Amino acid sequence: MEKTLALILAILLSFGLAIGCASPSEDANANPTAAPAAEPTEAPVVETPTEEPEVEPTEEPLPETRLFTDSIGREVEIPYTLDQIAISGPLAQIVVFALAPDKLVGIANEWDESAMEYFDEKYYNLPLLGQLYGGKGELNLEVLLSSGAQVVIDVGEPKDGMVEELNALQEQTGLPFVHITMTTETAGDAYRKLGELLGMENEAETLAVYCETVYNRTLEIANSVEKKSAVYCLGDAGLNVIAQTSYHGEIIDLLTENLAVVEDVSSRGTGNEVNMEQLLLWDPEVILFAPDSIYDTVADEAAWQSLQAIQNGTYYKVPFGPYNWMGFPPSVQRYLGMMWLCQLLYPEEAQYDLVSEVQEYFELFYHCEISAEQVEVLLAGSIN
Repeated sequence: MEKTLALILAILLSFGLAIGCASPSEDANANPTAAPAAEPTEAPVVETPTEEPEVEPTEEPLPETRLFTDSIGREVEIPYTLDQIAISGPLAQIVVFALAPDKLVGIANEWDESAMEYFDEKYYNLPLLGQLYGGKGELNLEVLLSSGAQVVIDVGEPKDGMVEELNALQEQTGLPFVHITMTTETAGDAYRKLGELLGMENEAETLAVYCETVYNRTLEIANSVEKKSAVYCLGDAGLNVIAQTSYHGEIIDLLTENLAVVEDVSSRGTGNEVNMEQLLLWDPEVILFAPDSIYDTVADEAAWQSLQAIQNGTYYKVPFGPYNWMGFPPSVQRYLGMMWLCQLLYPEEAQYDLVSEVQEYFELFYHCEISAEQVEVLLAGSIN
């Protein structure tokens, strides 16, 4: 009996241990009334602060004036932006017209009637300002002051007393006057100076590069040939000459042996007066006649028939339209003269199409297109 009771107690003890070792999952399944596991709480929503709009930096207003140093060293106060400009003479008129025709408030002298064929009509209605240097006219201060000009531009060779004269005009009118020095060789630099003055650097650079390209090509040709002797005659009788070393003689000096050597070189466009005896002593291989001179009748003049250039037919009329291509005024149209004279005298070295060269010049400097037929008319009497 006691053995039986002990066996029953051992069985009960083993059963209790088995229940105590049950896994938690089994225990949970066995107890359906147990509390469910807590669900994870959501993270709190944090609002992003609104970004402040970027504030554009305020542009500083442009200054009203600036300082410009001209070619003769004068420091001139000018308006910061220049939209209305006057010119001091016909030389400056041609130069500035190429760069900024729509900024001109007037012209120094009337356009030649031939320009009507090329220029926009609006440029013919500009007031006539007159000219400061050269010619028979003078600067019309009344018209200048009523034109709205912000600056007066002089272009050309510097003259004695120019600093004092421009300073006096500046004080008298209250307008800034500036001088830009330009020779045939330095036209590129002059255009860059004008570009700086007018705030048109890119446009000026195009013209500067053109001038330098044509001049360097001309110089290369001039240095590679045996130059022909020549004289440039003008005036009703053809007895005025453009002397060697004169400002007006830069092209003929560059491309020929200019025989017109005189003691007192004239700085005027009318040149130096000589006589037929002097022309016979010089007896040049080539004679160039100004457009309004005696080219058309010289072959019938007995005195001229003794000159070898007349006998050989090596005399020519300088092209004109809308200006004299060799000068008068001695401005940038002389680049046309260089291209023409190179091909006239040294055709083997001047291997370029003169017609297309003239068309390019008219487009750049006169802002117009011309046909090949128009170029041929301009060159009538001027080529072999």
